[in-house]
Amino acid sequence: MLNLKEHPQRRYNPLTGEWVLVSPHRLSRPWQGQVEDTAQEQRPAYDRDCYLCPGNLRAGGVRNPRYTSTLVFDNDYAALLPGTPADTINERDLLIASGEPGICRVVCFSPRHDLTLSEMSVPEVRAVVDVWVEQYRELGARSEVNYVQIFENRGAMMGASNPHPHGQVWATLDLPNEVVKEQQGFTKFRMAHGNCLLCEYQKLEESSGTRTVCGNDHFYVVVPFWAVWPFETLVLAREHVSDFGGLSNEQRDSLSAILIRLTSIYDQLFRAPFPYTMGFHQTPTDGNSDHEWHLHAHFYPPLVRSATIRKFMVGYELLGMPQRDITPEVAAERLRAAAGHVKRWPAAARSEIPPG
Repeated sequence: MLNLKEHPQRRYNPLTGEWVLVSPHRLSRPWQGQVEDTAQEQRPAYDRDCYLCPGNLRAGGVRNPRYTSTLVFDNDYAALLPGTPADTINERDLLIASGEPGICRVVCFSPRHDLTLSEMSVPEVRAVVDVWVEQYRELGARSEVNYVQIFENRGAMMGASNPHPHGQVWATLDLPNEVVKEQQGFTKFRMAHGNCLLCEYQKLEESSGTRTVCGNDHFYVVVPFWAVWPFETLVLAREHVSDFGGLSNEQRDSLSAILIRLTSIYDQLFRAPFPYTMGFHQTPTDGNSDHEWHLHAHFYPPLVRSATIRKFMVGYELLGMPQRDITPEVAAERLRAAAGHVKRWPAAARSEIPPG
């Protein structure tokens, strides 16, 4: 019989309809590749050369206000522009392109240059969550915006151009590829089973506990069965909430607390501040989506085996399909072990799930 701990296997992702190759027997493989310098990064609370710090001049020539909590502004070097014509070019169904108007904004999480989410308080992160809710509602209400993508790149390894704590909001006319795949996954599951894919998946994971990392009254963290990144996690709303607009005050506090808890666990397992890409998926704002969506966030850290070794998609992963050596079960076990050494435990996260 197939042994998930030993045998090479394919695992199916019902959200995207794609497969990932898992090779647990390769964990004993020696490593002689690139090793990263992960020396602790020392940063001041205020950096006069940082274009995101309060009162400083940004690259685009605008001076930041002396903000004391969060700051939102249109990206000075936006990847999307609101005035772009949405025309389509099609030459014999071979050369196809369409204009993509949109809006890109930056969200500074704190005036402090030296903080990360894991080092902020629940009220401080709650202020960030409130901004995300406001941006989702404001941008999503525009007729030319059909999807609002909220995300954070942390660390130079993940392409962050500035260490100041900040994230981004991109509002687009068309639904991004991953969102389209997830919407198809949600719809397919509901048509086949009559209920929500992630509601049922959460029940299944909690009954096992094998891949559980942590949780509180309103949010639950798991290493997904189909994970691709070495220590990838999925943050799920416990109740069936489709988007930020449906979060209560209590749920916003719980989301703030679980983000602090999870990033603190990552800091413990690796070294603070660890690199990652994080982003939320939720209901598109195109008016065509019903409530099959379930609010969730993806965390994608590139570090593997130790804080010094990273892994991106190469070789067979680019040409064939994603492949991983560390199984989701092993990753979850290591994250839970790290959680036991984390001293910061926000009050809103005290109902943490014990290891399964």
